[in-house]
Amino acid sequence: MITEPWVSVEGVARHLGVAKDSVYRWIEMRGLPAHKIGRLWKFKLSEVDEWVRAGGADGHDESASGRSAE
Repeated sequence: MITEPWVSVEGVARHLGVAKDSVYRWIEMRGLPAHKIGRLWKFKLSEVDEWVRAGGADGHDESASGRSAE
């Protein structure tokens, strides 16, 4: 059985075509599936892909635009 490798924040950002800051924000605000190993975040791309398909990355973050909700 072949096991899926763990990837870093950089790997997820490259896989999704987004900035690393977006990945960190999605972990904190949108529940991006991530596993903290020591000080590092690690991911299974299959979990990330499932999260994206379920709509986890949909919508707009107010913090991304630099404005807060009024």
